[in-house]
Amino acid sequence: MRRFALYALSAIVLAATAPAAHTGEWFFPTSNKVSRACDDRVVLRRVKRDFAYQVRHVPHLPDVKIVDFHNIHEHRYEPFDGDRQPIARRYCGATAQLSDGRLREMWYLIEDPMGFASIGDGVEFCVAGFDRWKVYNNHCRVLK
Repeated sequence: MRRFALYALSAIVLAATAPAAHTGEWFFPTSNKVSRACDDRVVLRRVKRDFAYQVRHVPHLPDVKIVDFHNIHEHRYEPFDGDRQPIARRYCGATAQLSDGRLREMWYLIEDPMGFASIGDGVEFCVAGFDRWKVYNNHCRVLK
């Protein structure tokens, strides 16, 4: 049974990465734009969920949640461009209102196709003062 599952998984991976003969595109074609906007509810819900996970699992962060977003804006867009830019990116900014009443600047990035198994959008975010391990450099600089 395990051998069959391994063969099936291998066949799926090979089919997903093989070029389609009649179109010249990949099985999962890359779109020429990021499908979600900065103010998309799905993106903002994902940021809220991942922020809640972050404050629970990173030591010495206050126990707060994002309750709302203000001043949502796009400040840069890098479209898909074949081999030069294989991933479409939308850089966004907003002000996050936290459950303790404070307002914090935040920046986030929407990338397509960088979701699970390269299907759908991927979202990275940084809230000012909450990047304890400086994953996004000092003051969230990587996402600005």
